[in-house]
Amino acid sequence: MQKHTLRLENKISELDKIRDALEEMAATWGLPPQVSMSVNLALEEAFTNIVNYAYDDDERHEIILHFKLQDNELHIAIRDDGRPYDPTVQDEPDIALPATERPIGGLGIFLIKKIMDEVKYERADNMNQLILKKHIVQ
Repeated sequence: MQKHTLRLENKISELDKIRDALEEMAATWGLPPQVSMSVNLALEEAFTNIVNYAYDDDERHEIILHFKLQDNELHIAIRDDGRPYDPTVQDEPDIALPATERPIGGLGIFLIKKIMDEVKYERADNMNQLILKKHIVQ
């Protein structure tokens, strides 16, 4: 089993650290490039939503990403201390509608659900935890 933890500030500029860490894990853990690229996109969406919408203040907050590779499955837990929000219960956007007729929001979690094989949410100890799983096919 391989593990890695990434601690980030609630700043969009931290996206580079996610990309760099994923590239390093992909090389070390032997992840296929298409997996690391798609997981990076899912993490960009999740992290951006946390930074933009989770906090009611301009203070520094820590967002923690725990990565684990076990039995050809990549597990990622994203933890933040923002306001409670379960993105998994949101209605899926009607992507058949033209963009101008669609309500704003919802595309990010829709994309995450399409990329990842499993998406779950938990709230414990005043922390949000978004759990993502991706099956790795070599």
